Amino acid sequence: MSETPLLDELEKGPWPSFIKEMKRMAAVKPYAKNVLLQLERSYKEKVTHWKHGGIVGVKGYGGGVIGRYSDLPSDVMPTPEVHTLRVAQPAGWFYSTKALRKLCDVWEKYGTGFINLHGSTGDIILLGATTAALQPCFEELTSIGFDLGGSGSDVRSLSCCGGPAFCQWSCIDTLDIYHELTMEFQDEIHRPRFPYKFKIKISGCPNDCVAALARADLAIIGTWRDSIKIDQDAVREYAKQGVNIAAVAARCPPQALEWDGKELRVIPEDCTRCMKCLGALPKAILPGDDRGVTILLGGKATILQGAFLGWVIVPFMKAEKPYTELKNLIRKILDWWDENARTRERIGELVYRLGMRNFLKAVGLPPVPQMVYVPRANPYYFWSPEELEEVK
Repeated sequence: MSETPLLDELEKGPWPSFIKEMKRMAAVKPYAKNVLLQLERSYKEKVTHWKHGGIVGVKGYGGGVIGRYSDLPSDVMPTPEVHTLRVAQPAGWFYSTKALRKLCDVWEKYGTGFINLHGSTGDIILLGATTAALQPCFEELTSIGFDLGGSGSDVRSLSCCGGPAFCQWSCIDTLDIYHELTMEFQDEIHRPRFPYKFKIKISGCPNDCVAALARADLAIIGTWRDSIKIDQDAVREYAKQGVNIAAVAARCPPQALEWDGKELRVIPEDCTRCMKCLGALPKAILPGDDRGVTILLGGKATILQGAFLGWVIVPFMKAEKPYTELKNLIRKILDWWDENARTRERIGELVYRLGMRNFLKAVGLPPVPQMVYVPRANPYYFWSPEELEEVK
């Protein structure tokens, strides 16, 4: 009889299963097998069996390691320490297979061998190591070119889309901005000193493929401030192929497009750069040439004040090396947040509590019409027990 009948169910069906991969490692590592058996027990008893029980880390760093302990007795879980390491991902999640094999070799040597590619912040998540293994594992990771990411009350590991590496719409070099900011804020990433976490995410265009608008305390989104570029010959070719150009124009949210059957025209002052027309006619429409970034503040999931989408605080800023203006603004924001926030209060919640007026004055930004508070939307809905009973 199988030791994990409940987990076996997760291997059925057409999709790849994480249980199958966990079993492969459990077959050669008793430490990994114990974690697998605990998971089976958790499914059976509907209790996680994980607990927090102290602070662990590596020398010189306050972040990057998350303490995890099992609450099961020693006859079930001989090694109760199952700590997690967050490893900083490269810009745009570009790897060579050689680098990944080196990473896997180090983790199989010191941990369970279980890896999550990637966590919600973007880090490589190494799941399960003892306290004694943390320091030597960290040292070998750095020797092959990897570093720990952020955890706790610090600037978390940045993340960005692939940008100009494979996207024709990228208005900025997301990979370079990611690298420059990561180097600039090394101390803030590795050594927690803030009221809570602070996430920075970078998208190359308003399509926002890393969902910075909803998930980043500071969202850096590529944009342009001149008119979109329209290739009229390409538009007419789309029309010949049966694409309804009139419908594309009609679906423009601000009604900034006009189609007369021969030419697609844009009203620049009405265009909100929503990217819908670019997505509909990718070979015919491109972003303008005067490119930079829009900066938004305060996006996050539910904690104290509920879920927030980011506020625009800088409608347009040039993003050119060495990004001095951007770096200085981030430091001013971090300093104001550090001085004024309560414990576990994100920057968006602090602005909500003290007001945008106080924030703008503190960081030296002028108020502009784009700093709208509404419309906003909460992407989360929590069902009450009574509502669930009605559904049943």
